[in-house]
Amino acid sequence: MANLANEYGTDVEIYIKALTTTIHADTPTGAPAMLHDLLEQLGLERHEYPTGGPLYIWHTVPEHLGGDEQKHLATRAIPALLLAGYDVNCTPDVFDEATYRQAVHEIRTRAARPAAQHPAPASSPSRPAPARRTP
Repeated sequence: MANLANEYGTDVEIYIKALTTTIHADTPTGAPAMLHDLLEQLGLERHEYPTGGPLYIWHTVPEHLGGDEQKHLATRAIPALLLAGYDVNCTPDVFDEATYRQAVHEIRTRAARPAAQHPAPASSPSRPAPARRTP
């Protein structure tokens, strides 16, 4: 089994597996559990295959989704992965520019919203400074 993340030195390689319609997200051998957890939180399904050495883990987009929905889910995952600090590569046959831009916009909107919900405490009204008297 080829692992494209190992081959290309990235944290996540998103592509359509050859001779199938399945969208894969490969992670390098020994990738941190946090990366696998994040991929699952983003809607990808985890798969494992025991080998003689380390456990081979990959993720796929759920196959019950339609083709466009699969591409949208994979593309929507990219900004969250980048924001978490991961190096991601996605093949052009999966990537959808409009979906990516929408996902980035939603992340920025969510990030800005908490600041608006918790405004800085209002300072107490200041009293006018006492008039200075000159002797």
